[in-house]
Amino acid sequence: MQIKYLKKILFTTRNTKVMEKIKFVSDYQINSSKKIIYPYLSSASGLSQWFADDVVINEDKVYNFIYDGENHYARAVIMRLNHHVKFEFFEPGGEEDTEVDHPFIEFRLDENELTQTFYLRVIEYGDAYDEQEQQSIWEGLIGSLKEIIGG
Repeated sequence: MQIKYLKKILFTTRNTKVMEKIKFVSDYQINSSKKIIYPYLSSASGLSQWFADDVVINEDKVYNFIYDGENHYARAVIMRLNHHVKFEFFEPGGEEDTEVDHPFIEFRLDENELTQTFYLRVIEYGDAYDEQEQQSIWEGLIGSLKEIIGG
């Protein structure tokens, strides 16, 4: 498993606050095919089995990830069948601001051609968390996913 942390400082002009965001990148070996795992990364029913308490998609194709009773809204900005999914989070009702550095979660399915092994690469970009805590959270989530898919 490979883990990288990249820190980025954001300066917001509206609030003149300095906010720290982290890009978390980690690879997890998956003993399953891309066709089996992809629906668990891209569909509301699949994501709600391991990633969130519930996931609902509305008529505008906005995903509502529900964690601990809180709503987190995202758009699927990349959906490449059996390869890549990226969700960009936003505040509902706010003006669409292309200058805002939105948090996101990205899932990539890669294969090591030499060993014929599949990896799930998780990329999370968002508010700064403790490095150990972030690693622990993702290990637990991926462990749940592996139990479901048998991989």
